[in-house]
Amino acid sequence: MTAQLIDGAALAREIRSRVTHRTAALRARGVVPALAIVLVGDDPASQVYTRHKVNDSAETGLAATLERHPREMSEAQLVARILALNVDPAVHGILVQLPLPAHIDAHRVIEAIDPAKDVDGFHMGNAGALLVGQPGFWPCTPYGCMQMLESIGCDLRGKHAVVIGRSNIVGKPMALMLLQQSATVTICHSATADLAAHTRSADVVVAAVGRRNILTAAMVKPGAVVIDVGMNRDDAGRLCGDVDFDGVRAVAGWITPVPGGVGPMTRAMLLVNTLQAAENAAPAQAR
Repeated sequence: MTAQLIDGAALAREIRSRVTHRTAALRARGVVPALAIVLVGDDPASQVYTRHKVNDSAETGLAATLERHPREMSEAQLVARILALNVDPAVHGILVQLPLPAHIDAHRVIEAIDPAKDVDGFHMGNAGALLVGQPGFWPCTPYGCMQMLESIGCDLRGKHAVVIGRSNIVGKPMALMLLQQSATVTICHSATADLAAHTRSADVVVAAVGRRNILTAAMVKPGAVVIDVGMNRDDAGRLCGDVDFDGVRAVAGWITPVPGGVGPMTRAMLLVNTLQAAENAAPAQAR
């Protein structure tokens, strides 16, 4: 068996096309969806990520602005800037690029964002909405993973899904989203005894810990769907995920590549969330 690839790049293009059409319709009614991206410091990876987000927005008709602030910016100054963006009616989505410098408490900063503009889906208001099954913004990476599962017709009802990782950004919300689709969900992490015993019984495995080869072929049920959220570098410096891709591909039914899998979908779902925020905020006469 050779697993079929779940092409995140192709699916992301389809989603961006739909966003483009919805954005054009909203603009025709006088509403310009706008995303404010706030970058503090000069982390090289963050600079690359924010540049991609600005380019993606421009491609689909969204108005994205990138605010660059020095690493020395204080937490109070950053919170004040967010509060100003909260009350700016021309801004529909606010994204604070993580990680922040060590002297800034990321939790306090995220909690300062208006949940209606929290297009990253990290605010406790949106996390709580996901927990109880109410409308809100879903974190972009697990949201993208769910779209990938839907794209291959994966019916999660009654299936066993294993999530490797328990972060607030991916692992926990991923488990909740799978649970909403009536999967039976197991969350594994660094303290899990015998990880392979859990993954070998899984119909779906989501690997999201940032550790190379955390999932190998011997740990995968034949025909399983494997979603690789990891972003690492191999010994040659090439981008790779958390999954032993070549080995697992010989066992699984479906698998996501790295690069070209979850990454493009994360960015696509940010556009979806931003557009949704603009539609939510549109005045009655513009609807």
